[in-house]
Amino acid sequence: MDPVTGLSLGRILIGIGALVAPSTTARLFGVDAAANPNLGIFGRMFGAREIALGAVTLVSKGSLRRNLTVVGIAVDGADVASGALEVTAGGLPKVQGGALVAIAAGAVGAGVIALVSNRGS
Repeated sequence: MDPVTGLSLGRILIGIGALVAPSTTARLFGVDAAANPNLGIFGRMFGAREIALGAVTLVSKGSLRRNLTVVGIAVDGADVASGALEVTAGGLPKVQGGALVAIAAGAVGAGVIALVSNRGS
C-alpha cells in the first residue's frame, strides 16, 4: 500500500472513531476525556475533518492527490505545533502529549516521504 493511501485510510478510521465515540477515541490517544467536558464537540469536529480529508485524498489522482497530500502535511504539522504548545502550557501531560505529537509528526513524515518518492501523486 502506498503511503498516501495508508494515511488516507488511517484518517478515515480515526475520524470515524472521533465522530462516533469522541471520548473513547480521546482515551485511546491518552487524553483524559473526563477532564475535558467540551471534548465531544471538538472530537466530532476533528473527526469530520479527518474523514473529509482522508476520503477526498483517497479518491483523488494526479496533481490533486499531490496537492491534498500537501494539505494533509500542513494539517498534521499544525497538530504537531498544537500538541507541543499544549504540553508546554501544561494542558497535556508530557507523556500523552508527546505521544500525540509523535503520531502527528509520523503522519507529516509519511506525507513528505510520499511526496519525495513521487508516490503522493
